[in-house]
Order: sequence, then structure tokens, then C-alpha cells
Amino acid sequence: MFSGTVPPQLGNLVNMEILYLGANNLTGNLPLALANWTKLIELRISGNNFTGKIPSFIQGWKNLQKLEIQASGFEGPIPSGISALNNLTELRISDLHGEGSEFPNLENMTGIKLLMLRNCNISGSIPPYIAARPTLKILDLSFNRLGGNISRDLEGLTELENVYLTSNLLSGPIPDWLKNGDTRAEIDLSRNNFTEISLPNTCRDTLNLFKSTSGGNDSKAAVECLKNFACTKDRYSLHINCGGGATTIEDISYVADEESGAAAKYVPTRESWEISNSGHFWDKNRSVSDYIAQNVSILRMKNSELYTRARVSPLSLTYYIRCLAKGNYNVKLHFAEIVFRDNSSYYSLGRRIFDVYIQENRVLKDFDITKEAGGVDKVSIQNFKALVKDGTIEIHLRWAGKGTTAVPIRGTYGPLISAINVESELKPPSSDGGKRKKFIVAGAIVLPLFLILIVVGTLWWKGCLGGRAAKEQELLGLDLQTGIFTFRQIKAATNNFDPANKIGQGGFGSVYKGTLSDGTIVAVKQLSSKSKQGHREFLNEIGMISALQHPNLVRLYGCCAEGNQLLLVYEYMENNSLAHALFGTEEIQLKMDWRTRHRICVGIAKGLAFLHEESALKIVHRDIKAANILLDRDLNPKISDFGLAKLDEEENTHISTRVAGTIGYMAPEYALWGYLTYKADVYSFGIVALEIVVGKSNMKYRPDENFVCLMDWALVLQQKGDLTELIDPRLGSNFKKEEAIRMIKVALLCTFSSPALRPTMSEVVKMLEGRAPVHELVVNPAMHGEQLELGGLRSKFDHISLHSSSESRSLVHSSGAPWTASSSSSGQDLSSINPDLQ
Repeated sequence: MFSGTVPPQLGNLVNMEILYLGANNLTGNLPLALANWTKLIELRISGNNFTGKIPSFIQGWKNLQKLEIQASGFEGPIPSGISALNNLTELRISDLHGEGSEFPNLENMTGIKLLMLRNCNISGSIPPYIAARPTLKILDLSFNRLGGNISRDLEGLTELENVYLTSNLLSGPIPDWLKNGDTRAEIDLSRNNFTEISLPNTCRDTLNLFKSTSGGNDSKAAVECLKNFACTKDRYSLHINCGGGATTIEDISYVADEESGAAAKYVPTRESWEISNSGHFWDKNRSVSDYIAQNVSILRMKNSELYTRARVSPLSLTYYIRCLAKGNYNVKLHFAEIVFRDNSSYYSLGRRIFDVYIQENRVLKDFDITKEAGGVDKVSIQNFKALVKDGTIEIHLRWAGKGTTAVPIRGTYGPLISAINVESELKPPSSDGGKRKKFIVAGAIVLPLFLILIVVGTLWWKGCLGGRAAKEQELLGLDLQTGIFTFRQIKAATNNFDPANKIGQGGFGSVYKGTLSDGTIVAVKQLSSKSKQGHREFLNEIGMISALQHPNLVRLYGCCAEGNQLLLVYEYMENNSLAHALFGTEEIQLKMDWRTRHRICVGIAKGLAFLHEESALKIVHRDIKAANILLDRDLNPKISDFGLAKLDEEENTHISTRVAGTIGYMAPEYALWGYLTYKADVYSFGIVALEIVVGKSNMKYRPDENFVCLMDWALVLQQKGDLTELIDPRLGSNFKKEEAIRMIKVALLCTFSSPALRPTMSEVVKMLEGRAPVHELVVNPAMHGEQLELGGLRSKFDHISLHSSSESRSLVHSSGAPWTASSSSSGQDLSSINPDLQ
């Protein structure tokens, strides 16, 4: 919160290499003495109130690699001397006032990777040398006055990840390579003047064409992909719970707005309204949850359902409301800051500032929710009038570079909105005949339901649907560290188990998303009456997980056992499961870079190390697989589904037990003989680690007819000495080869046929983090009777024989235990192979 001018004495720091002055209230000019910073490598001065032009002496900072000047108060144009900074890899300049210019000369910046010249009043065309920057990953030229056609040469920028050209004057046809999806980049062409005839037939998540033609979008569906949603009638109102689910408040029904966001997204899915989003959050790992903010505390304001979640955007967010009758409308915009805090922590230092436009007129400038509402978690409702002539209302929220960007964490900024109300000043036409028909239909539905309710209530009262008391006694006897919910609470949280809230299906039953009365988002696991897991597994999971607390284990809030209802209430994991992210259909897969994959693998290993070695209860999970690894909003992994878990008692070297789990992940000694130790989890982890590197499922992947599974293929490639062939091609070259090979070798070590030679999970963590060497075991990839070449490992494991002699002898033990079914529908049911095994 510094104010005043930058002191010229800073120029005496001639060895200065890095300086951050962003998000302050600094004024005046940058002093000439700063020209002495000839060793400067990085400078960030965004979000201030400087005056004058960007000083020309910056051309003397020859070593500068990163320069960020966003919304700092400076006037344009960009100084021509910037062309001398040929070592720049990152240049961000935005929101310059006053005089504009043509595109600055950046031809000498051959190593540029991130280039932002946003809202700098730049005219003319995009220079052709931009297409000759092979390292360019992000190009943001939005909100300028650039014209002309898009050069076909840009197609050759294979490293491009994001291109933002929104709000320019670009014209001509949209290039075929953009329309056909011949690039992996996310590209925003919204708000331009391209020829309408060049629009593609369909819209996709990676190409934003909102108002991209000279005709623009209107209620008659000028965009091709809107033609399937032509207006069928005039509408007089709309209410949106931005970022949240459907809800009803004071007889007003708010429609849900939970669709995931993207950096360049405009994909019409409904008739009455659409969303256009531009931008991604810079300097942070990307996640599909970036575009919906979640409350971080219990909300106590009135109608808190509208404010527990909110739609957020890093740059430009437009709600485009269609099919409206002509006339005047009242528009209410609901805001509440649910991310920053009012306390003395670092979370209180954030400032969110943005602008709001309605019908292209700016109605809020430098809007600060916290300041306007009088604090965080408080509501600010802004009221406006809007005239509808062509059947549409456009509500546009835009970040202009002001405020903080890295408090409390990087990527916390941009416009945020909780709800929208649009109401016509005219009453919609109605007919008495229609009302009468509605009353008749309502009566025909309600009366039978009322009679059924009386019958069911009577049976419940008499205990005919009983079992509640006994089950509650069993729950109380578990000495739980969690809460007990009523069935009524859970019904309310899930909107009576609305199918729209269903987020998963497993062997246990269905999983629903819900919101508790305090605003907490939860996942509710409901035992199916057809499930092969029963009351024993239900109690087992509660008893196991209620005693465990670890960052990489899913948190259990509580449970419910009423009548025949058995339910578990977990923390909600925004990004579903690892299997969903890696192996799902193309539209639901997550773009996970190598760093994220490595972090997920290490997190799973740490969770298992805790279960095996660190917790008061030593536990064998028995069903570690990608479907049982859940991912939170930041893609942190958490182990779930403890229904099959077993206590690993220290006085017993192993457990002879009924076999239950998922084929493809089960250790051979466990699958064949029912011999269970924590090394069975180590084997399963090895399979999951391999899947993370390869990006394919061990259950389904067959490279050709010579291989049974992914693991089989890995063993062949290990013998050939070509493990790099396993690495997921979706990563391209953006991975650390040493780490990837290390992870593959750890996975192969974990899946060794002899449990005595598998490492412990604490050893696995050290190997994955590079704190311990990975000892290799080379295996002949035959399905049975592998030939082992132990090499240097033989001496390492000689001392194990004495410690685990009883364990080794137990390998030939056959329990004769029967097989049982898989715990999850995502894995193959053992009984489906041979019914006699049941």
C-alpha cells in the first residue's frame, strides 16, 4: 500500500536484478536515476497511478528478461526504444491512456514467449514477424484497434497455447486452420468484423466467436452454431445464479450456471442466454475450477444460496441474454466478495477492481465489491435500467488490470458476479385458460402424491420400514470423529437427490453434489439397494476414515443411517477423479502438464505412506486405482473409497482374506492366494503411477495384439531400454525426462512380482522426489514365471530374508478363500470372469 513517488535513491542500487512494485498507489514519474539499473532482469510495476509516458531510458536495461506494466497509469504510445530489449522473454503492457500508435517494433525479441499488448490503442495490422517467433506461447493483443486479415503464417506457431484478439477491427474470412481445429491453442476472436459467411457450422470450447462478424450476434442467431437455438417465444424475465446451482428464493426461480469455463469459450447450449469468456489466469497452474469461485467461510447473509459460489473471469466475461420482448428492463447485479477476508491474515490484502458494461455502456468503473458492500461476505446489489430493441441484453464484466493479482495466491483477480436478475417493466401476457389447465394438472399430480405420503409415513411410524434404531446404535458405537446427519438434511442439500446433482456412480451406489445449510459444498455417497457392498462395508468405511486426517486423504464430514438409507457425506472434490481426468472422453479430460502429474503421483504416495506407516491405525486400502483418487480444485490428489480397507495388525505378517478389489490393479499374491499385506497397495500404486505417465488405463490399453495390458507393454520397453516411448504424447516435449523415467522405474519396482522386493511407500516418496536412488529390477515380460535379473539389487535385499522369512514362506500359502466382486463399477467384477469363483 505504498503511496507517493518512487524515490530516486533507488537508482543507487546498481546491482538490482529483480523488483516488484505492483498493486500499490505510487504516483508521479519513474525517476531518471533508475537508468542505472543495467543489471535488471525482471521488473513488475503494474497496478499503480504513475503519470506521463513509459520512460525511454528503459532501453538501457539490456539484460531485462521480464517486464510487466499493466494498468500503471502511464500514457501511450509504447516507446520505440523498447526494441532494444532483445533478451525479453516476457513482455506485458496494458491499459495505456491517451495517444495510440501502430504496432511497436519488437522484431529483435526473437526469444519472446509471453507477449501482452492489451488495450494500448494500437492500430494497423499484426506484423508478419510475429509468426516467426517459434517460442511464442501466449499472445494477447485484445482491446486494441488492429485491422486486416489474420495471417496464415500464424499457423506455424506450434508452441502457441493462447491467442486473444478480442475487441479489435479484424476483418476478412476466418482462416480454415482455426475453424477446423488444426491447432491446440485456445483462440479468442470475439468482437471483430470477420465476414459472416466464413463462420463455422459448430462452435467449440477452444475458439470464441462471440460477436466476431460485422453483423454481430442478435436474437435471429447470426452465428451458425446459434441456429439450433432460435427464439421460440418472447421472454420477459431471467434469473441466473452465477456459478451456482438452480435455486428458488422468494418465489423467484434462479437457473443454474455451473458450466465449466475456458480461456476462449462461447458454446451456445440453450435458447435464452449464453456466456462468453476470454482469458486465463496468468502465473498459476490451470484448472477447470478457475472460473467458479467458492466461498471460504460460512456465509450468514440473507439468501446465502446465491453467494456461496460465483462466476469469475480473468479478463472478459459476458452474459448474453436473448429472446427478450422489446421494452424497458430492470437489471439487478448481485455481488459478494467470498474469496478475500477481513481478518489480519494475508487474505485481507487483496483488492478486486473491475468495470461493468450494460448494452455496451460502462455503468460501473473501478468497481470494488468489498468497498461498496462494506466488507467481505456482504452483499452489494447494483440496479440499472436497460432498453431492449433487438431482443437482447448484454452484461459485460471486464478486468482492466487494476488491483492485486497474487493475494492470497497467484491468479486471484478479475470480475466476480454472484447473480443476475432481469425483469421487464411490462407484465407478460397471460390467459385464464392457461391458469385453469395448470391447476387441473397440479391437482392430478399432488393428490396421489399426498396419499402415498400418508401411507409411507404410517408405515414408517409403525416401524415397518425400520432398522433405524439398530443402525444408529452401531454408528454411536464406532466412537466417530465425524457428525451424524439426518436424512432430511441430506435431501435438502442435494435438492432431493436431483439427477442434475449426480456426479458419479460406483459399486457403492450414486454420488451426489450437495450444499449444506451453512454453504459448505459436499459430495454425498448413497448406498444402492442393489449394491454388493452392504452394511458392513458402510460401517467399515466410516470407522476407517473418521480416524484419519491427512492432506492426501478425502475428508469425511459425517454419515446418515435412517431406515434403509445409508449415506456418507464427504468434502466435495471439484475435479472428479484421476480416471475421469486422464481417461475420460476428450471433452471432459483435463489438460494436466508434467508438473501437475508428478505432484499428483507424489501426493498419492504420501497418502499411502501415511496409511501404512504413520497413522495410529495401520491400514491396507485394498482398492487403490485411478477412479479412487479424487482431485480438488487445485488438482491435489486425495485417496477415497475405504469400503474395502483392512487394518494391518503389526503382530501379523499378513492377512489371509477374501479377495476383493479391481482386476488390473491387484497384486498377484493377493489375487491368487488371498495373501494381503501393505505391499498389495504398493503394487496398485505402481499401476496408477504408470497410468499417470502414459495417460492410458491399464485396464483398457492394448498397443497391439501382442500385449495384454499397459503393464505388459512397459516391461517389454524396459527390456528394450526405451522407456521414453511410454510417455504420454499429449505432453509433447513439455516434461522433465529425468523425472518421467524415474517415475516409470519406480512404478515397475512397485509392481514387482515378489512383494518382499517391492519398496515401502515412504521409500517410494523419497525416490519420486529424487532424495533416494531408484534400484532397477529388470523383468522378462512373460505372464507367468518371470525371469528376474536382480543385478546390484541382490545385495540390497539379502537382509530382508531374515526380517521377512515368515512373510516369504507365506507366499505359498493358499487361504482357499472365495472371491468377491469388485468394489467399483469402473473396474471388472471378478465374478464376471467365472461365476464359480463367487
